[in-house]
Amino acid sequence: MQRLLTAVFLMVAAPVAAQDTEIRSVIEGQMQAFQNEDSAAAFDYASPGIQGMFGTPRNFGMMVRRGYPMVWNNAETQFLELRERNGALWQKIRIRDEAGGLHLMDYRMVQTEEGWQIDGVVELPAPDVGV
Repeated sequence: MQRLLTAVFLMVAAPVAAQDTEIRSVIEGQMQAFQNEDSAAAFDYASPGIQGMFGTPRNFGMMVRRGYPMVWNNAETQFLELRERNGALWQKIRIRDEAGGLHLMDYRMVQTEEGWQIDGVVELPAPDVGV
């Protein structure tokens, strides 16, 4: 019975782990493109909806640089949980900006014919920290 349960767990866990790895790779790729100041490469990781909203890599890059400077140029990223919410997958990330500030970001991911793509990013409120 334990072997059966282990086999079922592995059948379910393998696709989730692969999905997690693919999503991380997409986000890391876009962040590396931002680090390299390559808006065109970063734009390729965005979903068709995001691409349509901004129209060009230049417009997209300017929005990220101005609105999300911690994403454009960061000192450190840490992937937290990947979760499903309202039928979409969201990847939570903690980012340390160049000045040492911490930011929690939530990446909405969608699967397209091109694979996983980023369909939006929101900054989450910082959690209350007790002393």
